[in-house]
Amino acid sequence: MKKIILIGRVAAGKTTLTQALRGEEIHYFKTQYVNYLDTIIDTPGEYTELRQTSGALALYAYEADVVGLVLSANEPYSIFSPCITSLVNREVIGIVSGIDKPDANIERVSNWLRLAGCKKIFPVSAVTGEGLGAIISYLEQEDNT
Repeated sequence: MKKIILIGRVAAGKTTLTQALRGEEIHYFKTQYVNYLDTIIDTPGEYTELRQTSGALALYAYEADVVGLVLSANEPYSIFSPCITSLVNREVIGIVSGIDKPDANIERVSNWLRLAGCKKIFPVSAVTGEGLGAIISYLEQEDNT
């Protein structure tokens, strides 16, 4: 299975998604540091939000085979700049988390991820399990291109 790094702002759903992908019981806790797990690297949202640490994410991305940009389905704006995927020489996918939320706008968030440079978009709900199988299948593929 390919190793993926999850990048997104605070409360985007990275840690919840990590738990769901690993088949763990979902419980909230604040990610305080970069967590290197077997096939997932979970990053603190502050690394994305703060200029002082955001550049480090490009370096951490080299530890993974795939970069996952995570945006919650009810985000009011995108934290990812247009064409940001050009910062790494890895496959970058978009993950729309929390698609089960009542105020989810999957189409808007998917468009933001495409604008950031993501060619593949995975809408998921860690709570209901919807879409998790698609990400797992993608990560199990030998060739992700």
